[in-house]
Amino acid sequence: MTPPESSPDGPAPEVAETVVRGTVVIDIEACKGCDLCIEACKPDVLRMTTDERNTRGYRYPQLLPGCTGCRACADVCPDFCFQVWRYDTPKTWTEAGGLA
Repeated sequence: MTPPESSPDGPAPEVAETVVRGTVVIDIEACKGCDLCIEACKPDVLRMTTDERNTRGYRYPQLLPGCTGCRACADVCPDFCFQVWRYDTPKTWTEAGGLA
């Protein structure tokens, strides 16, 4: 799942209105790029960077709109790179602070 392009004015309308039920904070410096989180993510809202690397030279996951807060990524991460937060009430991607 690739989000539609964002403009300098903010995210595309279809991204801004995507409902999210949770979010994750990713420690990109601790990530070793193993891809286990990508495989475990059933909502398919994580993708690995293509050109960006952390200071240790590894690609790392990025969050796309639509997180459910299911914790699958955190459960499989051998390096404990994920903090998962679930919202009491669903929010739009913009309300949750994504891509803004």
